[in-house]
Amino acid sequence: MDDTVPTELHRSAIDHYPVSLVVAGQLCLVVGGGPVAARKAEGLVRSGARVTIVAPDVDPVIECLPVAVERRPYRRGEAGHYRLVVTATGVAEVDASVAADADAAGVWVNSADDPAHCTFLLPAVHRDGRVSVAVSTGGASPALASWLRCRLAEACGEGLGALAQALEEARRRIQASGRSTESVDWQSILDGPLPLLVREGRLEEARRLLDQAID
Repeated sequence: MDDTVPTELHRSAIDHYPVSLVVAGQLCLVVGGGPVAARKAEGLVRSGARVTIVAPDVDPVIECLPVAVERRPYRRGEAGHYRLVVTATGVAEVDASVAADADAAGVWVNSADDPAHCTFLLPAVHRDGRVSVAVSTGGASPALASWLRCRLAEACGEGLGALAQALEEARRRIQASGRSTESVDWQSILDGPLPLLVREGRLEEARRLLDQAID
């Protein structure tokens, strides 16, 4: 009896390892030209990727993006020439073919709405400056991931990007003084009035508070 777990079941059943990929300057392929493909391409472009779109027809949104567009069907094997691949044609046979080519070449691939053929999943993301809050359900329910993202964004409020910048500046001052950043009780600082000060735009007060805390 063969006890091997099928790849599709294995991928959908295991816990996923969350990461933030650095795709700036990397060659990425998006197969598909509809609204879903457009959203995937927008995310890659925002992260600095060099994106190629392959599809017979493309959404008007794609026309406005700084991407290379090749109006044609996908060619077998071409996924292997890229660092990262997203397929979102909505045609099961095509998406499966793209995913298989990428997987065979050791290229990370996301197949829209088909977690069984993905080697990475795209979470629902809220961004504020350099802060990204990502929510994933492991492909079980994109709607739930989006709902949770919105609730977390509301709970966190505005100013996370500015807060991260203020904390980064404080960390650099500590490092410049020759101390370890581990010598500061960051949790207590964040549990205090600092986030509210930043959210209200009172940045000078926030910096003074940070200076007192790290000194």
